[in-house]
Amino acid sequence: MKKEDIHLSDWKRILIGDAPWEFTIEVFIRTLVIFLLLVIVLRLLGKRMSAQLTLTEMAIMLVLGAIVSVPMQIPERGIIPTVLALFFTLLFQRGWNYLAFKNQKIEFLTQGKESLVVKDGRLLLDEMQKSSTTREQLFSELRRMDVQHLGQVKRVYQEAYGMFSLYKKADPCIGLSILPEQDKKLWDEEKKIEGHFACFRCGHTVESDNKPDQECKFCGANRWVETIGKLEEETT
Repeated sequence: MKKEDIHLSDWKRILIGDAPWEFTIEVFIRTLVIFLLLVIVLRLLGKRMSAQLTLTEMAIMLVLGAIVSVPMQIPERGIIPTVLALFFTLLFQRGWNYLAFKNQKIEFLTQGKESLVVKDGRLLLDEMQKSSTTREQLFSELRRMDVQHLGQVKRVYQEAYGMFSLYKKADPCIGLSILPEQDKKLWDEEKKIEGHFACFRCGHTVESDNKPDQECKFCGANRWVETIGKLEEETT
């Protein structure tokens, strides 16, 4: 478009571009057709597309968005190429899943694999770093799962698609509180276990009459806080 063709008062061009007003009806028809095709393709792609997305599924969703946007708005573009693109995308996704089903190496390459991020009440910081998971992100998920302290946790796995799976201990022990540090009131109200301290960074617990003045043997941090015990409902 040339500079002299741009006028701020040209509302027709601003609103619908160079197409005639009748094209708005065509846009409605195009959108309806593309929407129905997209619903059908998503249905054929499987239930996983409506749940948490894997890396390949997210890539497919982005591709679908790019495919369907053009024929809805550009009058020079027809619907048939979009139908073919959707069909090829479906074939690609189904073929990729078939290869991943047949070969676990391909599945691990494209989907990733689960990571163990908490073991027996202690954060595995190296694994968390590999998956770019922060301490607060993990704690927020554990709080959502009704966990109060790490002594309740036997295992936490971060699945390949990003969600966390929790396995609690049958008999919880003492551990590091996962309540937000800024909630001083609730933090102070927690029942502390005397003579036991937890590394504030990884949750490793030690027995000591006084607060330790040494680095944690697992993570190297030198900040210790008092541990807490079982939840009230577990002790009654």
